[in-house]
Amino acid sequence: MYGSNYGGGYHHAQSSNRNHQSPNQFNQGYPSGPYNADPQLWQWFNAVDTDRSGSISVAELQAALVNGNWSRFDLDTVKMLMNMFDTDRNGTINFQEFTGLWKYITDWQGVFRHFDRDRSGTIDGHELSEALRNFGYPLPPSLLTLLEHKYASGPSTGYGASSGITFDRFVRACVAVKTLREAFQRADTDRDEWITISYEEFMRIVLSAP
Repeated sequence: MYGSNYGGGYHHAQSSNRNHQSPNQFNQGYPSGPYNADPQLWQWFNAVDTDRSGSISVAELQAALVNGNWSRFDLDTVKMLMNMFDTDRNGTINFQEFTGLWKYITDWQGVFRHFDRDRSGTIDGHELSEALRNFGYPLPPSLLTLLEHKYASGPSTGYGASSGITFDRFVRACVAVKTLREAFQRADTDRDEWITISYEEFMRIVLSAP
């Protein structure tokens, strides 16, 4: 992920002369990492932690994560990631939480590359359909169209067309479908694909989705 912007990942926004420094030079001034910490991952963590607080805020994480077109991850996706990996619920990501976040994003990069068949750097409707079907969440065309337009990276380019889904929004779309499907299945106790729920329960399900 580091050093490559295909799909999305971490952007090392440092000056050009620092990019040519050795790892030992780069780490001067940083505290030594936790026991058995991956030195490269510790280096990246400290680079993202720009205020040297020992943890990463939402703003710092958003500044560090970019899509294949070098656009920053949108704030909703960053907040989703923070919510998933901020296990102690203190509003920031420590190094241990960062390692889980890093692996999660790296794994999703592989998924994104696999389904971005035309190597456009975005996911179109057909690629999204294939991805969700492979995950076990097939959707009818009407719902796929809604999903594609909801998570498109820009305004529609014409009737029935979208500008494509960038890496960050692709992850959020897939997580949203998974979250909603699992919530529905918990309520569908007789497995007949129909549920009866109150308005409050319905709102809780919808608002829990990314």
